[in-house]
Amino acid sequence: MTVFDLDRYVVREYERFARSFTDIHAGDLNTKIAGAYASNKFWPEPMIQINPRFKTGGTVGQLVKSGDLAPGIDKIFRSAEPTASADTSLHLHQHQLDAVTLANQGKSFVVATGTGSGKSLCFFIPIIDQILRAKARGEPQRTRAVVIYPMNALANSQLEELHKRISGSGYESKVVFKRYTGQDDDEARDAIRASAPDILLTNFMMLELLLTRQSQHDPQCPRHRES
Repeated sequence: MTVFDLDRYVVREYERFARSFTDIHAGDLNTKIAGAYASNKFWPEPMIQINPRFKTGGTVGQLVKSGDLAPGIDKIFRSAEPTASADTSLHLHQHQLDAVTLANQGKSFVVATGTGSGKSLCFFIPIIDQILRAKARGEPQRTRAVVIYPMNALANSQLEELHKRISGSGYESKVVFKRYTGQDDDEARDAIRASAPDILLTNFMMLELLLTRQSQHDPQCPRHRES
């Protein structure tokens, strides 16, 4: 059965179900209603979409070998699909490779691609690359990226994705990421203030509160200095 056969079958069965509740005896009314059903007035034509195939741009492992990405980042960004190749790192689309290249050049960029194209990797790979390079140079711990989402659901989704990437990579202690939203209690938010994570996932409202409403526990708070 093709998808078009399935569409016709579903419509036909639904029409039979919808018309089973009434038995119209008036001939003129029955003719008009039958004509309305026959014209497909009650359901639209099937919507056909084609999944895009994005141009490939190599692997994270290849960028590590060329020095464009920090050593070890290929352990974080691994391919979810089994491969016979020795390089098990993530295969990148061309727009992801372009984003990494621009980030390495210190340039700003905007990613405008379709759903499921891996837009978040365009900025998370360069961010984690810089974190690993800073840790290798022995730089002090600080927040190096603040990622702002319009909705908590998106922040939660990315938090889960980062957990999947980092867990089991051997870099759990080197790439620290936290969520700072209204879902977190005061104790969790105070812990973030006390020990800045490498990556902070938040929304614009909570970021404003973090920047402007300092607590007594914050060393920068005037009340703290006076005491």
